[in-house]
Amino acid sequence: MNHIYHLHLLSLLSLALLVGCRQPTAVPVTPTSAPPTETALRPRATVTSAPQPTTAVAGALPTSAAPTPPTAVAADLPAPTLFDIAWDDRSLFRPGLIPAAQDVLQQLPGATVYLLDLYLSESLTAVSGMQEIRYTNQENVPLDQVVFHLFPNLLGGDITVQDVTVNGRAVAPILQTANSIMRVPLPAPLLPGAAVVIRCTFTTLIPTDSQRNYNVFAYQEDILALAHFYPLVAVYDTPGWRADPPAPQGDVTYSDTSFYLVRITAPDDLVIAASGYEVMGSDGGRVFAAGPMRDFYLAASHDYITLSRQVGDVTINSFAPARYTEGATAVLDFAAAALTSFGDRFTPYPFTELDVVSTPTLALGIEYPGIIVNALRIYDLDASSGGLPNRVRLESTTAHEVGHQWFYSLVGNDQLREPWLDEAVTQYVTYLYYLDTGGPPAAQTFYNALEGYWDVVDMADIAIGLPVAAYNNNEYGGIVYGRGPIFIHQLAATMGQETFDAFLRAYVHQFQWGIATGADFQNLAEQTCACNLADLFTTWVFPGNE
Repeated sequence: MNHIYHLHLLSLLSLALLVGCRQPTAVPVTPTSAPPTETALRPRATVTSAPQPTTAVAGALPTSAAPTPPTAVAADLPAPTLFDIAWDDRSLFRPGLIPAAQDVLQQLPGATVYLLDLYLSESLTAVSGMQEIRYTNQENVPLDQVVFHLFPNLLGGDITVQDVTVNGRAVAPILQTANSIMRVPLPAPLLPGAAVVIRCTFTTLIPTDSQRNYNVFAYQEDILALAHFYPLVAVYDTPGWRADPPAPQGDVTYSDTSFYLVRITAPDDLVIAASGYEVMGSDGGRVFAAGPMRDFYLAASHDYITLSRQVGDVTINSFAPARYTEGATAVLDFAAAALTSFGDRFTPYPFTELDVVSTPTLALGIEYPGIIVNALRIYDLDASSGGLPNRVRLESTTAHEVGHQWFYSLVGNDQLREPWLDEAVTQYVTYLYYLDTGGPPAAQTFYNALEGYWDVVDMADIAIGLPVAAYNNNEYGGIVYGRGPIFIHQLAATMGQETFDAFLRAYVHQFQWGIATGADFQNLAEQTCACNLADLFTTWVFPGNE
């Protein structure tokens, strides 16, 4: 996420080259595909004034002849009720993955499966629905509960959960931490490898004036940004369930890779951009299949137009109000160039769609799996702010957020405790984007901007490996987004660029779809270069060791 663009930092940067922007100069990108075309609105269902969740619609979804179910992890579980499928049927996710990535459907046997049936109100300020999940204990100890995050209760909105059942048996969840944590007790300990089905109904109220965490969850300017709106299973790691709330700055979620099948009933003229791809041939609403993904996000507006471009196996969709058609078109150039740069360097982008949406976020950009957000205010290419043309901001933001499709989406990490592992690395690969698209001069100019970010905190020798909550507002941007990528650049120089490039490719391949730690990053770097990097990591990364 481009958190450094948050408004509090803009007033602190005095150099026009650096004001509120990671990348200081635009790099020309030559389009390699056909010009964009505006797509027509797709058919949508109408929501009633008092919607009620539906039950499964038999035969509502198309099936694939390709067998994709993984090894069964549990038996005698309640069957899904929201969709007429089996828990292990992953055929619907195959069209959302490029051919080279479809093998993952035979893997991840214990990944959580989310089924959601959603109703958006006419005002776009409320969503109600039903959720059922299959959760598998992938730990080596029995579990007596499953813990969920209820993020709207921290983000200026409200979520109420009712009718919670475990394998069909009613249970009474326990709410904690300002009702943002829901602990669901299990009738019996869940043994390693065993699974349960948890169902609930929920209603989420969407704020219209929230500024918490960059306004990622809000309805403003006739644009709905629907992030973190449903009960999300927490990560279980050492020493147990991760129930700590996010800081007011930084990313909100730390989550495992899962599979999502989501039905959305909404006003007829609403244009929806969502994680995954839209399943065709469904009844009773629009259905999106998203997976493997760490989160499900959607943005929607009555004002959106959609511009599309094909880049290899991937369709890039750009969503923006019609008055920003020029900016929405430019986004296609930047996203296409970033997909090519990072795909060639690491591994091809795994999904068949990449959506780029504009919202009134207070950040300049935010990342979600398969979909990225750019701030609406930078789509006017005739304008500038802080001495920088919006085209500069739009390119750098797009490139950075596309980079997160590899470092956050594909390779996960604890974004609350080790934000450098996705943000600093993504800042560095944005440097590589400029190297690939503009050559050494453009890359050097970007590197100079990184030094400018660090200089905001007087080049302080603060460890880049601290949790988000340990930094004050200025330190978070200056250290994680400035000093952090400079450390990665120093690491590349120490290892040798060719060796470092091989390491970063190996890092993506080894940890894709999983979660990596800072220790994993260092260990693999040392294995790749057959060298000891302890002093370098002690100097730059780990808390208390500067």
